[in-house]
Amino acid sequence: MPPDPALATARRAVSSLDHRIEAVTGHDVDTLWAYRDRGVLDEPHVRLVDRHRELARAETGVTFYRTLLHRLTSGEFPVDGPLFERIDRTVDQLEEAADTRDTAAQRVIAALEPLEAAGPTAPAAGGEPISAADQAALLSIAGGAKVHAHLLTGRMSVPTASGSRIPYAHLQQLEAAALVSRDTSHTVEAGQPVTLTDTGRAALARSRGHRPAAVPPAPRPGTWPAAPTRPHR
Repeated sequence: MPPDPALATARRAVSSLDHRIEAVTGHDVDTLWAYRDRGVLDEPHVRLVDRHRELARAETGVTFYRTLLHRLTSGEFPVDGPLFERIDRTVDQLEEAADTRDTAAQRVIAALEPLEAAGPTAPAAGGEPISAADQAALLSIAGGAKVHAHLLTGRMSVPTASGSRIPYAHLQQLEAAALVSRDTSHTVEAGQPVTLTDTGRAALARSRGHRPAAVPPAPRPGTWPAAPTRPHR
């Protein structure tokens, strides 16, 4: 009897490697998973999170069969031949789940050790951690952002898919630091998409010493902020 997928996704399983992951990245595991879903991690951290998710699923399987074995031996069922068969089958399944868990753990370690060897380095150019404001702006941009110019005034704005707006001067600072780039093949009147650079992803993933900014909510269909149509007074 396989684990119920609904139960498996209801709560993330805790693994023995969580503390090492959090120590080297500077973020708790739940935050890292959220960053992975937002597409703001660089490749080494993407690999680490993906393998950690495999480990979490494997831990859920171990927990499921261990709980089932405990129930079978708790005295709830009559002690007879069918019970012995169920216990034997569950023990085999638990052993298989543990082997899967151990293999997944080794894959996590293989992704973790290069990051540990490199050490928790500061991400931003010049060795300084990014500010909380920069971190929040990068997170918003990761969810989707465009540079727009007002049709009448030419005033520049940077609306994001999450509904927030980033000051244009702030965007210029992020561009100067090589944390973001814009697609200039589009006109500013139509909207120039803004994306994180590899440096920006690394800065966001490895920033330390600052409390992680909240991940902006995923946009609902049809809720992309429209470019301004009236002059600001």
